[in-house]
Amino acid sequence: IATEKMNDNRFEKTVIAMLENDKDGAWGLVINKPIGMLPIALLIDSSLNTSEEREELYGINISVYWGGPVNTKEIFILHSNEYKSDSTKKYGNLSVSQDYNILFDIAKNNGPEKSLVILGYSGWGSGQLEGEMERDDWILSNLDLDIIFEKDSKKKWKESLKRSFIKI
Repeated sequence: IATEKMNDNRFEKTVIAMLENDKDGAWGLVINKPIGMLPIALLIDSSLNTSEEREELYGINISVYWGGPVNTKEIFILHSNEYKSDSTKKYGNLSVSQDYNILFDIAKNNGPEKSLVILGYSGWGSGQLEGEMERDDWILSNLDLDIIFEKDSKKKWKESLKRSFIKI
């Protein structure tokens, strides 16, 4: 969770679901920065469907989030664990899928119970995140599914702050 001391305006009042953090670095997905509503057709390679399907997919809008400044054209679907596809990776009580089938399933209401469609991710090199935490740019909290999938993105930062850990 970005603190009030965060001086990078891209990350002001940001909440990130951290998915991996090891000796090589860390990465996660911002969950509270909506880009807006986009037709699913804009997120799917047009060669993967017929013109009739494409037209149908242009009629289905979905909320899309900014996940961070790295690979901003890469799509991540952060979702609840009951859904699984060939690309699904499980991270505790969350999963991430990155294939077009999940977008088709979401369009047909056959996707995960809860999901966020996210473009790009946030990444740090070895030791970089720890250095930013020492500067008090970030604090930690448990992953809370209610906060992650909260419809009102403006509530996510304040709710996360309330549940954050005291720095030791």
